[in-house]
Amino acid sequence: MPALVTNSKIWGEMFGTKEMHLLFSDEGTTQLYLDVEAALARSQSKLNIIPKEAGEKITQVAKVEIIDWEKLEKRTSIVGYPILPLVEQLSEKVEGDFGQFCHWGATTQDIMDTADVLQIRKGLKLLAKDLKSISEALVNIIENYINTPMVGRTHLQHALPTSFGYKVSTWLSGIDRHQKRLDEMEQRIFNVSFFGAAGTLASLGEDDGLKTQSALAKELDLNVPEVSWHAIRDNFCEVTGWLAMVGASLGKIAYDVMLMMQTETQEVAEPFLHGRGSSSTMPQKRNPISSEIMLACSKLLKENHASMLDAMVLDHERATGQWHVEWHAIPNAFLVASSSFSSAKYLLEGLEVSPEKMKDNIYKTNGLIVAESVMMALAPKMGRQIAHDLVYDCCRVSIKKNISFIDTLLKNKEISNIFNKTDLLEIIDPSNYLGAAPAMAKRLLDNRK
Repeated sequence: MPALVTNSKIWGEMFGTKEMHLLFSDEGTTQLYLDVEAALARSQSKLNIIPKEAGEKITQVAKVEIIDWEKLEKRTSIVGYPILPLVEQLSEKVEGDFGQFCHWGATTQDIMDTADVLQIRKGLKLLAKDLKSISEALVNIIENYINTPMVGRTHLQHALPTSFGYKVSTWLSGIDRHQKRLDEMEQRIFNVSFFGAAGTLASLGEDDGLKTQSALAKELDLNVPEVSWHAIRDNFCEVTGWLAMVGASLGKIAYDVMLMMQTETQEVAEPFLHGRGSSSTMPQKRNPISSEIMLACSKLLKENHASMLDAMVLDHERATGQWHVEWHAIPNAFLVASSSFSSAKYLLEGLEVSPEKMKDNIYKTNGLIVAESVMMALAPKMGRQIAHDLVYDCCRVSIKKNISFIDTLLKNKEISNIFNKTDLLEIIDPSNYLGAAPAMAKRLLDNRK
């Protein structure tokens, strides 16, 4: 039976880091369920809703080591959810009669949702660490290449000169916004779920129910929402939306790097590691493996988020199947995101940059990349449209006869009567036509401090 790439022995960490795999493993998830059950018991013991000893006794045995996995699997397949079978095993292990106070006033979704919040918080913390490293790597590249001229491309064609540092600053600007989004959404995400069977806390009554809710939130360092979110899932959908957006931004970086790594371009290269990116038959190959993974992950994250959008459309107070979609989409989204973030960190921290190739590529069109510079220099002398048409004709001659742009300009009397060769060489120097690119890149860096 084929394995999914996210849990394959062959693909390893290419589609999910070891840390994220551990967090979303059966053991990791089940321990979080037990943590919530234990926290609930402790909270209610402190409130005298259940005997004081119950919280301590339940917490002592709420360890994943007590689980009979075969029994849990069989019972879960019958019940349809893992919490009742889990509580059965937990209750049996608690000393005396205190096991009967497990899961007091809770419903399955309370435990699973709250555990999911804890899991998401841990997952986002892991990703935030990589995101910080990605930002730092981008800052380093910008500082080193802020004035390095390169080809700016539009529609995959040479457009105008830009600087590599400025290009990378545009990447960083998106990453910075994702960091701000993460900070802002935490208040909406890190909420306890404790509302009872139909979201009303009826089994505990108003007073004990609300007290338990607040105490459990405090025990787990979570917020208390105003009302039930059992069937209102925008919070979790926001998480996968954030993962998908960051993944898409990293996919854009990967796409740029892959294009810049092409044999005909060779402006950058992924970090060298012996054998990485090798071909089974072509010894010369150095394929952009990290970038390919990042691009693939961006597409997978989009699909997981699309599933979560569908899962938001629920019936009444408890879903009839849509909730189950989350059990697949959220873990896979985090695993794939961890791969994307980790690959981006590796790529950007070791990116090899070739200013020489960037310079060579600027001159591949015999100087035509700065045609706009000539047009704008002529415009005050003769009018913009006239200058445009004049330079346009010179470009066509340069392309047709395969001669340098400067020679074509000098042969045109209307232009050479205004500018001599020294003037024109200054005008068509790509490093003199970077506009405000370096200044804007510096502004971004300055505003981050």
